[in-house]
Amino acid sequence: MGRGGQPKDRESGPERKCIATGEVRPKHGLLRFVVSPDGVVLPDLAHKLPGRGMWVAADRDALAKAAANKGLFARAAKGVVTVPDDLPAMVETMLARRIVDLISLSRKGGDAVAGYEKVKDWLAKEEAEVLIQASDGSERGKSKLSTPYGGSFIGWLTADELGRAFGRQTAIHAALRAGGLTQRVVEEAARLKGLRVSDDGGGRRKGKCTR
Repeated sequence: MGRGGQPKDRESGPERKCIATGEVRPKHGLLRFVVSPDGVVLPDLAHKLPGRGMWVAADRDALAKAAANKGLFARAAKGVVTVPDDLPAMVETMLARRIVDLISLSRKGGDAVAGYEKVKDWLAKEEAEVLIQASDGSERGKSKLSTPYGGSFIGWLTADELGRAFGRQTAIHAALRAGGLTQRVVEEAARLKGLRVSDDGGGRRKGKCTR
């Protein structure tokens, strides 16, 4: 795994075509959508809902294009569909909640810790596989901790979101052990990064995601 959050061992595997860009990508880098019984386009982040899958790259611009040009979903679904106006925001919120829930489960299983001293200790003992730091945390404070060698970095969750994963108001630093749900956290975070972080690594959206 790399600092960008992208799992290195998932370069191959099933691929699908993005309806917005026309690019063929591995499924783990795409967002799946299905049409509900009443004709509404719904996100299927777990890839489990029944129906014909429609795939969009996990990228803010691609998703915005698919949401704005409703004909893209209609052609993929081969029928008339309703696309929610707030689809990009909806997907981002759902992805963030999914990651928070996964980290929370990791915490309950003893595979995640939060707090500067605990994270520092795990890094020193080489127990950490993933370093997570809140996007709106102090840059000076965050610079004191480094991503574990060969591990991953996640830096686009907010302090509020990370705090909810640990049952507290906010959290700036967290770490995950290898195994358990860690791979899933990294994969979901890589998709969220496409919706929150620009190509140059800076924040794309205004608000508490970036400072």
